[in-house]
Amino acid sequence: MEAKNVNSNTDAPENLIITTVENVYKALSSGDAAKKISGLIASDLEWWFHGPQNCHHMMKMLTGKSSPSDFKFEPRSMDTIDERVIVEGWEGAQVYWVHVWTLKDGVITQFREYFNTWLTVKDLRRPLACLSATTLWQSHPRDLAKRSLPGLMLAI
Repeated sequence: MEAKNVNSNTDAPENLIITTVENVYKALSSGDAAKKISGLIASDLEWWFHGPQNCHHMMKMLTGKSSPSDFKFEPRSMDTIDERVIVEGWEGAQVYWVHVWTLKDGVITQFREYFNTWLTVKDLRRPLACLSATTLWQSHPRDLAKRSLPGLMLAI
């Protein structure tokens, strides 16, 4: 199981989850997010954050506590792993973020936000996988390659 880049994605279920996540970002940038995302995100969304405490940008946007002018999410890459969509973005050398959206039946049920944190996704679903876990995805540092950031592993 490897991450699949959106641009090479042709399977219908993967297209559906990609489209759902793309619609969230479009709604957030339009300024009228509450109405447009209400059917896309579960009312009991499980949310997890890692990063500086003053950088809860996505949660503030999802709850209407900030506007698109406060922080602009511009996805630079989207990949899928099973029912997850991993979205990565950065703005210069100071801001780097990764979002992991998990969908069930076309609705986002879980959201993980990593802000100024490198992420590695490992497959630990097999017995004894911890001995030789396969890396499914990892942060693409690009213009942040020389910056030192904390790193976390997401096990699936």
